[in-house]
Amino acid sequence: MLLQEKETGNLIEIIDVKLLIDPNEDKVPARDQAGQEEQDPEKYSKTSLVFPSGESLPRCWVDANYRNN
Repeated sequence: MLLQEKETGNLIEIIDVKLLIDPNEDKVPARDQAGQEEQDPEKYSKTSLVFPSGESLPRCWVDANYRNN
């Protein structure tokens, strides 16, 4: 799955989608798709990621208490 980093606009390949949709995880392992060589995995904060369309991640993916508000 590809997402976009807000600050740089680079596409980010999510390595583990299960961690992405887990609201108890703050960071997700992914690879930056900038450049011609595959980059080493890094942890990206979910708050710094959006869909390529610019839409934010669903609240239930980033807030474990989304039902209480």
